[in-house]
Amino acid sequence: MTEIECKFLIKNTAFLKGKTGIRITQGYLSTDKERTVRARIKGEKGFITIKGKSNDSGLSRYEWEKEIDLQEAQELLKLCLPGVIDKTRYEIIIENHIWEIDIFHGENNGLLLAEIELQSETEQFSKPEWLDKEVTGDVRYYNSYISENPFCSW
Repeated sequence: MTEIECKFLIKNTAFLKGKTGIRITQGYLSTDKERTVRARIKGEKGFITIKGKSNDSGLSRYEWEKEIDLQEAQELLKLCLPGVIDKTRYEIIIENHIWEIDIFHGENNGLLLAEIELQSETEQFSKPEWLDKEVTGDVRYYNSYISENPFCSW
C-alpha cells in the first residue's frame, strides 16, 4: 500500500491532441499534514482515499483507496473542505509505465502536471520531451495543497 511516484510540470499539451481524458472531481475531508482523506468522482465511479505523510524524498507515502458507490462519493463531496478540485486526466503509456497527465480547471486552470508510479524509488524510466521541471516532494503541487491554495493565487 505504498505509493511511489514522481511528479513533473508539463511544457505543453500538444501531445494530447486526439486523446480522450476522463473528468475527475475531488475534495478533501482532511488535509492534516500526517494524513489526507479525499473523496473522488472519476468518470462514473466513486472513490475514497487516505494518504499518509510523504517520506523525506517526497517519492513514497502510504496510500489506501477503495471504490465506493457513486452516490456515496457525491454525498461525501458535499462534506469536503472548500476548494474542490476539477481536472481532466489522460493516461499515456510509454514503455512499461503509465503517465497520468492532469489538466486542471477552475481556480487551478493553467496547472499541468504529469505523474508516473514506480515499483521502487530507484526504478529507471524514460522522460518524454514534453516534461518540464520535476516537482516531486514539492508540497505546492499536492492536490491537497492546491485545494486550499489555488494555482490562480500563486
